[in-house]
Amino acid sequence: MKNVVKLMFSFLVLISFMANGQNAPAFPEGTLPNEYNIIGADYPRVGEDGRTYFKVFAPDAQKVEISFRGEMEKGDDGFWTLISDEPEVIGFHYYQIIIDDVSVADPHGKPFFGMGKWVSGIEIPEKGGDYYKPKQGVPHGLVSESWYYSEVRQEWRRCFVYTPPGYDKESDKSYPVLYLQHGMGENETSWSNQGKMNFIMDNLIAEGKVTPMIVVMDNGNIEVLRAAPGEDMNEVRRKFGADFSAILLEEIIPHIEANFRVLTDRENRAMAGLSWGGLQTFNITLNNLDKFSYIGGFSGAGRIDLNNLDAAYNGVFSDSAAFNEKVKVFFLGVGSEENPERTKSLSDGLKKAGIDNIYYESPGTAHEFLTWRRCLKEFAPLLFK
Repeated sequence: MKNVVKLMFSFLVLISFMANGQNAPAFPEGTLPNEYNIIGADYPRVGEDGRTYFKVFAPDAQKVEISFRGEMEKGDDGFWTLISDEPEVIGFHYYQIIIDDVSVADPHGKPFFGMGKWVSGIEIPEKGGDYYKPKQGVPHGLVSESWYYSEVRQEWRRCFVYTPPGYDKESDKSYPVLYLQHGMGENETSWSNQGKMNFIMDNLIAEGKVTPMIVVMDNGNIEVLRAAPGEDMNEVRRKFGADFSAILLEEIIPHIEANFRVLTDRENRAMAGLSWGGLQTFNITLNNLDKFSYIGGFSGAGRIDLNNLDAAYNGVFSDSAAFNEKVKVFFLGVGSEENPERTKSLSDGLKKAGIDNIYYESPGTAHEFLTWRRCLKEFAPLLFK
């Protein structure tokens, strides 16, 4: 804690210098502040070539690192610097500052819940990637909190609900619903913060590419995967987030249908999730096709053994014609830089067995939110047609 206090004090000293016009900094040519920096913070920075630049004022520290990037170099002025050796993969990436073995979020950055904690994020911009950014002239929907009590968990919970532009004005109109889940180490804030789903939906609706819909984002209970002493890790994994099925079916869906103007039949209900949230999506929807017509897995899929396909999910794939009749869209998305072979093989194997599905591979992206933003951009226009 002492080291963290020192780091915070050092940042305050730096701000004071800047406010008084002292030690005016010279920035590396072709760089801009990270878009998630707080107002007035110049570091970290991102270069035109995708390299990242970090600078931390911690004169009393013995060692300072940036997580996933390495150790910083200390200057005589008390500043620690790090420049990435190579351009980073485009998209959103988590990081922390590690000062004398204490990991903290960057005080100069906006917080994101990821890695099972509140951390910092840096964005390597996608050229031409304005589909997930606010645009002038585009009406905006609203992301709001909605609280409910869970009997399953014996706790108060909240979901975040996106209502499309015009929801409050068209009081006699009801909407279809997409239940959209985060991945392991993230929570109900992740899709609207890291994923920018509201801007993606706003822009797609304004372009007439998607049916206006309500999007519900809840906590899948997969924030931290940890085994107690003596506990079998395989059993821990089996139980990880397993109670979310009951929460969604018995509590979240009834809560949404009681408090928002939504269409309540299976033809107007979709679910998608990223990574472990994709696993949850498959586990819930494929066991409850009486409740869902649209299914999306983004860098995540269920336990589907192509060698024993008829036994998967209680035989849901055994009658391909019946499956294709019930499931209007079965979407499998993945990034090209996250070993997509498994997902592609699954898609091909399902097609060979007569199961219709859509395979999407995001070019040049890894297991991170730019892949999943693109997946949502591809998936949403297929819904509720």
